[in-house]
Formats: sequence, structure tokens, C-alpha cells
Amino acid sequence: MPITRYTKWNGSLLDSLNLEDLLDELSQFFLQSGFPNNPWGDPYESAEQTLREAIVDKLVELGHIPQQMRDNWLDSPDSEDAKQLNEIVSEIIRRMIEDGWLRSERRENAPGEGGEGYEDNPSDAERFELTGKSVDFLGFRQLRHLLGSLGRSSLGRHETAHLATGIEAYQESKEYEFGDTINLDIGATLSRSIAREGLGDSINLEYSDLMVRQTDYESSCSTVLLLDTSHSMILYGEDRFTPAKRVALALSHLIRTQYPGDSLRLVLFHDSAEEIPLKELARAVVGPYHTNTCEGLRLARRILMAEKKDMKQIIMITDGKPSAMTLPDGRIYKSAFGLDPLILDETFKEVAICRKSGILINTFMLATDRYLVEFVKKVTEICKGKAYFTNTVNLGEYILMDYLRKKTQTIH
Repeated sequence: MPITRYTKWNGSLLDSLNLEDLLDELSQFFLQSGFPNNPWGDPYESAEQTLREAIVDKLVELGHIPQQMRDNWLDSPDSEDAKQLNEIVSEIIRRMIEDGWLRSERRENAPGEGGEGYEDNPSDAERFELTGKSVDFLGFRQLRHLLGSLGRSSLGRHETAHLATGIEAYQESKEYEFGDTINLDIGATLSRSIAREGLGDSINLEYSDLMVRQTDYESSCSTVLLLDTSHSMILYGEDRFTPAKRVALALSHLIRTQYPGDSLRLVLFHDSAEEIPLKELARAVVGPYHTNTCEGLRLARRILMAEKKDMKQIIMITDGKPSAMTLPDGRIYKSAFGLDPLILDETFKEVAICRKSGILINTFMLATDRYLVEFVKKVTEICKGKAYFTNTVNLGEYILMDYLRKKTQTIH
């Protein structure tokens, strides 16, 4: 006769652990500037151990493990607590990879295919990066945090004072005119026909009877987010770049889900400027660079001019004065002391070109340096845009409020 033995189920930490919440808590680690401890080294150096430490710290903060267990893990690697915690962390990393939250890359000195330890525990032989799924998720979480701070529970599209014929009706009907969307108001159309001929066996519709519903005109917007990646973004004991990356993720998720007619492109400017895909944003890092604002604006303008949108705007996040420019022969001219008249002149010329091209520039300043303030005031004066003095805490709120409140007019 078969016998079934039952033992007491003690449960596991992983049974109550929500990987989404843990990933949200780890976002500061994954989105860091890349130079937290070694400003001139490989931003992925010792990434595996750092990830393990970050997970353990968050497990303590979330109350899943006691502080004493973490201390034993650090002080006594051969203790039972350390072995148990290593197994837990390895299983967490494995699950995050299997669920598509993390992507692993093997190091050059990692064991070969089938080598010792690799197949049994890949988390010990690889470095890790966010996937597109996790980047989108972090954008959603960041957007939700920002909306909560703004007191908003729902979002719409960019509204204007103009009316158009579309799908959703908000206003009274009007007579049909050539070019209107055929969004017929059946009741109003029939009423006009009956009023003209009376109610008989049949209803004869004429062109003048046609009535169409009006809707609020909803504009489309093309935005380039211009991020400063010069070295000053991590100087003076403050990481200003990571909050900027968080805002970019939130703005990207907002546009993709709430404003499908809009577009968002990302440009980094430093000694020069480059466009990167939003999915690569988490890997973007600050480097030992100067600030080539002119080249960043030039690249952003070229991108926006190729977009066929009602509104074109540049959102520039910076904390430093322009200190570099690209010469006609392609060389980079740099001047780190004060405001160089040559660099300023070229930058202001580019701002004026953006203005003539119908591109709005809104600047979000993460510093109050007198030179930067004077520079931004001049930029605002030329382009008729806005300037915001902000910090890393309320940067996201400022940018989101500006984007949501923006109203444009029809471009004929």
C-alpha cells in the first residue's frame, strides 16, 4: 500500500517577493549615471557584485530579510546565512532573466559554453542590463509616481481652442463643408430635411441638409529631449543625470500610451551630440566631456524638421554653460573658462535658426550658476520659449506639467 509522507511547509522568501516591485526599487541602480564610484573606469566594472549588493540592500529595506543576515553575508562569506542569502539572490536574478526583466551578457573572462558554473548558475558568470520590457515598465512606474505628485488621475490629449470634424463629439453640429470628415449627425441631418419638406412617405436629403459633428481639435507634437551628459552632471556630490533619465522614461511612456500621434526622440550632447534609441537610455552615462550645446540644438533641429507634426519642441536639460562647439572642419573647439564669446555666438545663431524653423525651446536648468542663468535668459529671449530653475527632486514634475499644459494652434 503506497504511503504519502507530509512535512511542515516553512515557506520561502521568494513566495512573497514581487519582482516588479523589486525592479522598481532597483531602478536607481540600473539608471545610475555610470560613474558612481570610478569616474574614469568601465561603468560595468564589477556590475555583477554591485547588483547582488543592491538586491540584498533592497531586501533589507523591504523587510524580507533581517539586517543581521546582511551583515553576516558581508562579514562572514562562509557562514550559513551568507550561503542561504547567495542562493536567494541567485534565484532572484535567474527569475528576473527568465521573466524578461534582465538581459545577461557574458564577460570575456567568463567560463566558456558548458564551462564550470555557467549553466548551473549563469548569474555568477555574466553582467546584466535592462531589457525593453523593464525599461517600459520603469517608465510606467515613474510616470505613475509623477502623476501622483501632480494630483492627476487621468490624462487626455493636447487640447486647443480650435474645432475640427473627427470621431468624438464635444460641440454642437454644423453644416457640412467640403473637406470635413463625414462624421454625420444623423438626427440633425434628418431634422433639417423634415423641416424643409415635411414628414412624408420618404425623406429626400439634399447637400444643404448634411450636418456633421464637431470635435475639439487635437494637435500632434514632435519632441526632442536634449540631455546634457557633460561631466558637470555628476560633480559636486550630486547625480543630476539619473533623474533626467527617469523623466525621459516617464515621458516616453506617456507619449506612447496617451498621445500616440506624438513622437519623442532622444539626443545626448557633450563634446559633440548623438541620437540614441530610447531603449538604450538606461545604458547612457555621463563622461569627462565639455558642453556642446550648439551641436545638440543643431542635431535636434534636423530631427524635428523631418517630422510632420503641428508642434515641434526641444526640451533641454542642462546644468552647465556651453563650453564647446564644432568648427566647420569638424574639429571640436573647447573653452572651459567663463563664457567664450565665439561659442556663445554660434549657440545663439543656432537658437535663432530653431526659432525661424518654428521650433520651441524649453530649458530646464539643474543649477543656478550666474553664467548659466544669463545664457538661458538669452536663449529664452531669442526663441520665445520658457526657462525653469529646478532641481533633481522636482525636475519630472516641471517637465510633465509643461508637456500636459501645452496648447498649440492649427498650422495652416
